[in-house]
Amino acid sequence: MCTAVSYHTKDHYFGRNLDFECSYGESVTITPRRFLFSLPEGAEFRTKYAMIGMAHVAEGTPLYYDVVNEKGLAMAGLLFAGNAVYQKRQEGKDNIPSWALLPWILGQCETVAEARELLERIAVTDEPFSEALQPSPMHWMLADAAQCLVIEQMADGLHLYDNPIGVLANNPPFPFHRENIRQYLNVTADPAQDRFSGQELLSPFSRGMGGFGLPGDLSSASRFVRAAFVKLNSRSAEGEKESVSQFFHILGAVEQQRGCCYLGEGKYEITIYSSCCNLEKGIYYYKTYDNHSITAVELHKENLDGEELICYPLA
Repeated sequence: MCTAVSYHTKDHYFGRNLDFECSYGESVTITPRRFLFSLPEGAEFRTKYAMIGMAHVAEGTPLYYDVVNEKGLAMAGLLFAGNAVYQKRQEGKDNIPSWALLPWILGQCETVAEARELLERIAVTDEPFSEALQPSPMHWMLADAAQCLVIEQMADGLHLYDNPIGVLANNPPFPFHRENIRQYLNVTADPAQDRFSGQELLSPFSRGMGGFGLPGDLSSASRFVRAAFVKLNSRSAEGEKESVSQFFHILGAVEQQRGCCYLGEGKYEITIYSSCCNLEKGIYYYKTYDNHSITAVELHKENLDGEELICYPLA
């Protein structure tokens, strides 16, 4: 399970919690311009733009979890089990396997608007990367400094949803989250008032009671609401340090601690890592479950016209 957030101060920030029971050896990975991606049936594409993000590198290919390109377009994939239904190859469509969707879009698009045009003619296919790496059921959040979009490939087709909230979690589909959040219209960051009597007969016994009713469990529906509330009410100075710090506090409101979500057989879901990227500056920040120090990798300090991937193992 995961949560993704798009957030603005002076600059625009995008990131996510990756919640899972184990790591797959991911690293902060930079893909240079004109990097070749090989696809099924002998197809291939080269990236136009360089990108940085968290990826598992298999056979020299970055399988990105979340990524931002040099133009400030960002994308993250979140688990969508039970609802994601990928397609078979279709004549007349751009057939892109799910594992290649992130670099395919970010490798050639500068904005959400450009990506939307490409997505109108795409078939997200069920072709695996390899026998050992079968497709994961995902949906995606795509954002730039002006727009945010949710992408869901389901049995009845590809759905694109504008996302003014700038938050995404897991199941159910995005329209459920947009409807469900309406139950919390009365939740507020302001001090609680006596609406019960309308006569100021009652007074709050604690600070923060305006947020009474905000869900606190770890379900995706509750994480969506809580992340949205914290993000939409967040205040920070506009400097880089203050903005990044505040972003990680937003993600901290929905992080998962070992022991609270038991999966059986001695396994627990935890927040493997949290990420935050400044889309204007191309700086990718992250921290892990066992290391809360924030580490940064800067895209524009690397050779973006090289031929090889640049990988930084997690600190």
